[in-house]
Amino acid sequence: MAVTVRIPTTMRPLSGGSSTVAVEGNTLSDVIANLERVHPGFADRLLDEQGALRKFVNIFVSDDDVRYLDGLNTAVPAGATVSIIPAVAGG
Repeated sequence: MAVTVRIPTTMRPLSGGSSTVAVEGNTLSDVIANLERVHPGFADRLLDEQGALRKFVNIFVSDDDVRYLDGLNTAVPAGATVSIIPAVAGG
């Protein structure tokens, strides 16, 4: 069963304008790889040169920040929602 990935407005051009995308994956790493396969460009926006999550991107699996779970190895249950939230800075 697929998981739903919520796409932020700034990344919607990569998903053809869609606010959500359904992809397969058992871990966050799998989800990102399959998202990249279906909509090229996401991996560059989400992962750094070493393959780690970029510091300015927050990803949540079912409302839990993956940085406090297992990062890219976080399990993504079937039917879960993965939310991509770009960090906002300013003053």
